[in-house]
Amino acid sequence: MSIISITSDYGNKDFTKGYLKGLLYSQLENPIIVDISHEVSPFNIIEASYIIKNSYKSFPRGSIHIVDVDADKTPEQELIVVIFDEHYFVTANNGILSLISEELRPNKVIAITFEGNKFDVFSKVASHIHRGGNINLVGNEINKLKELKDLKIRIKSENQILGNVIYVDNYGNIVTNISKKIFEEHRKERNFSINARSIIFDNIYNSYTEAINFDKEKIYREEEGKKIAIFNNAGYLELGVYKSNPSTIGSAQTLFGLNYGDTISVIFK
Repeated sequence: MSIISITSDYGNKDFTKGYLKGLLYSQLENPIIVDISHEVSPFNIIEASYIIKNSYKSFPRGSIHIVDVDADKTPEQELIVVIFDEHYFVTANNGILSLISEELRPNKVIAITFEGNKFDVFSKVASHIHRGGNINLVGNEINKLKELKDLKIRIKSENQILGNVIYVDNYGNIVTNISKKIFEEHRKERNFSINARSIIFDNIYNSYTEAINFDKEKIYREEEGKKIAIFNNAGYLELGVYKSNPSTIGSAQTLFGLNYGDTISVIFK
């Protein structure tokens, strides 16, 4: 039995999440439906791609992932179902899948021809796949996915990488699209500086707690508000503040003055 996941920008206040899940429960007998997140910033497919990229791999092969972020059907945008890395993605051809992986390519892309609003379409397609149906029956195969290249790593020279802010987590910490793999390939054991507007980092820790000297008495430690760079659990460069709290001491986003798409520069010395 396939698991169905849903990622959206619906939020938790409105009825939309319940409406879509109700359609799925009405068409299937005891499906397993998992809410990955409904708090994606409105229409922010870059943020959505980061969440999906780092969560879908933990699901069993054959899982069905509905991704409804900026996914309305228009004359310029079709709804699609994609077989990718042995998972099914039901979404729009809006470029989000090009951000999930630069290395893997989809096995099949189908432009959905089912009629109805997108909730009807998404639920019908997911239910069809869940019952073991052939995805060729939901539409026509196409060869091209929309690609987004604006926020991809830029290698300026052997001494400089330019990345961008792609996500702000619940603590207000900044996640960039600079992976540990890319960083180490270009670093070649050299010293470096990470430039985020007026903030400069010259060290990367393995975790936030590693940056704190617990040998000192608490009153003498530099803790709350300490600016820290780490590679997070997803393997991406993250710039944060120790025990960040946006409502008290502030967050990296507010203290560093960074927002989605802003440039982060790494210079190797």
